[in-house]
Amino acid sequence: MLKKLLPILFLVAASVGVKAAKVDTVLTHSDIMHKDIKAVVITPQTYKKKTPYPVLYLMHGFSGNYADWVSKVPSIKQLADVYNMIIVCPDGGFSSWYMDSPVNKDWMYDTYISSELVKYIDGHYATIKDRAGRAITGLSMGGHGALYLAITHQDVYGAAGSMSGGVDLKPFAKDFGISNILGKYEDNPDSWAKHSIVGMIDQLKPDVLKLTIDCGASDFFMNANNQLHDLLLKAKIGHDFTVRPGGHSWEYWGNSVQYQALFFSRFFNKLN
Repeated sequence: MLKKLLPILFLVAASVGVKAAKVDTVLTHSDIMHKDIKAVVITPQTYKKKTPYPVLYLMHGFSGNYADWVSKVPSIKQLADVYNMIIVCPDGGFSSWYMDSPVNKDWMYDTYISSELVKYIDGHYATIKDRAGRAITGLSMGGHGALYLAITHQDVYGAAGSMSGGVDLKPFAKDFGISNILGKYEDNPDSWAKHSIVGMIDQLKPDVLKLTIDCGASDFFMNANNQLHDLLLKAKIGHDFTVRPGGHSWEYWGNSVQYQALFFSRFFNKLN
């Protein structure tokens, strides 16, 4: 049904002469990291300063940057128009995993995104300044980051998602620069467990965060995502969980984001 619905929505938008959404690259400042950081902000063609809009924060993966989504999946501009939302693509650094590092104060991307960037966006754009108007998702490292930030800041975000998320850090102790953020696994395995999404389920309560999680069947993060799904079921935490053909690729994420945007639009409009 969804595969039929999404093309129809885009066709309707095109048929009524919808103009392209506006894409801005903004320069924000992080006090906690003492540096300027860029972000992409996409506003729908209907954007008016006196009308508050919901905001979807869309995060890149390991080794990526703020421009990845808009350059690799330009159709996200259409999603802003179709669902009448602002889309913000933050820069999470090369390998921050969107956490405040307990071992290196140069990596404080939890505070930057959930506090400093949210305040910047709310201060410079017409937004719904409430968790009911904020959602967050991302791919790979960004999938971990989106769930991590949403669970840690349930007062900030009302819905969260993950696409091919690295939701269990422990099996990748020597990969993806995670040890630069958390220190060596063998020095503090408890910290690695507590910073992994699969180790944070006890912080969730039923019906507080709306969650959507998906992963490609041939993705190397598939086992961890299956584990997360099972843990959420055991804890009776409602969530959407989808497995589709595909691997760890932009082809997969470009398709996945279409469905996640619909999920978040339904959340913003109180339909799920």
